[in-house]
Amino acid sequence: QVQLVEYGGGWVQTGASLRLSCLASGNNFNKYVMAWFRQAPGKEREFVSAITGWHSKLENEDSMKGRFTISRDNAKNTLFLLMNSLKPEDTAVYYCAANDKNSVTLAPDAYDYWGQGTQVTVSS
Repeated sequence: QVQLVEYGGGWVQTGASLRLSCLASGNNFNKYVMAWFRQAPGKEREFVSAITGWHSKLENEDSMKGRFTISRDNAKNTLFLLMNSLKPEDTAVYYCAANDKNSVTLAPDAYDYWGQGTQVTVSS
């Protein structure tokens, strides 16, 4: 099993950048497919990006592409999400997720482990 804790959320203005971190406990972090999702009030959970242990990525093809970059440091058991040029519509709770089934997918149900989420608020 793995436990996930997100850090780095906050309140920023339009155009700013934030880097979210997700620290994973346990062993064999490099064997987990890691992902970021987000959920805005009144909306369904939305896939942001996923990354395998060998750094192969799956990215959301909508407005996040080109602004958000997922990465990981296997030596530090940490997942990152660098968010640039933030917009008010990026306001959401951002969740870190993991699966140990080698499944690189945008489907939330494929991920077995979730963090508690970190709030990102972008003001106009």
